[in-house]
Amino acid sequence: MVALSVSLPSAAVLLPLFIQASSAQSSGTFNFLTYNVAGLPPIFNDNGVPGDKGTNSNLIGAQLAKGAYDIVHMQEDFNYHAYIYATDNHPFRTPTTGGVPFGSGLNTVANFDWDNFQQVKWNKCNLNSGDCLTPKGFSYMRIEIAPGVEVDLYNLHADAGSDTGDSNARRAGIQQILSYIDANSGGRPVIIGGDTNDRWTNAARSVDLLTDAGFADSWVELIKGGSYPTAGAPADACAVPAASNSCEVVDKIFYRPGDLVTLEATQWSYQSSSFVQPDGNVLSDHNPILVEFSWTS
Repeated sequence: MVALSVSLPSAAVLLPLFIQASSAQSSGTFNFLTYNVAGLPPIFNDNGVPGDKGTNSNLIGAQLAKGAYDIVHMQEDFNYHAYIYATDNHPFRTPTTGGVPFGSGLNTVANFDWDNFQQVKWNKCNLNSGDCLTPKGFSYMRIEIAPGVEVDLYNLHADAGSDTGDSNARRAGIQQILSYIDANSGGRPVIIGGDTNDRWTNAARSVDLLTDAGFADSWVELIKGGSYPTAGAPADACAVPAASNSCEVVDKIFYRPGDLVTLEATQWSYQSSSFVQPDGNVLSDHNPILVEFSWTS
């Protein structure tokens, strides 16, 4: 019988593999900004913001670059999209779907790459606030925040207005996005950011559907100490710029952990003072919101 000789990997070969496996990143942090950039043509809405919209959009893009935010969701990024991208330097950026009436106004720039990008139109809209004039809805992407660590992101712009038809359309929209999440993001960590056109104090609010589905409102969690404002109570609405973090806006960031990746919101703030014109005037009629997240896997 001939003895077989088996050659085992040497320690010199195994050691780099062990070091590589043991040094894989298992925790980290990133930040997330959401901002309605008021990119409608002035003939439709000047947003009450002084100055030229193209110039203002250039300034928004420059501030996005200066802030080096990890992930930025934008809404109403319609006709001045190119001005923002001209001065922003994020390596990953969604292509525009066009200006009014063709585009959704939803775009994302980030320091991380993504795949599975989709744009989805709301199934229901209400005519009175012009919501049916553009394909408003939500976008979806799966972003890699570290090697092998993924988070599903949703960017939304809900129906505007305050009558019953608007409330019904917003509720239908939240139900639609939750159905999409169930079908595409089961067991995964998820962040939903954008313009909900809703406040917790609204009597016919729809944002409670998100918390009922297991999502945390980062503002309620970090600024309000977990105490949700009462539906139908007087609104503590913010001016632009916001005087403090305690007032409420319609722009929100919700999140939930996944089965294999946990998420925790650790800091929350309005960034209005960073997004201003040289004379101190604001660049949009919305306050940008920044949330810091930590994650473990």
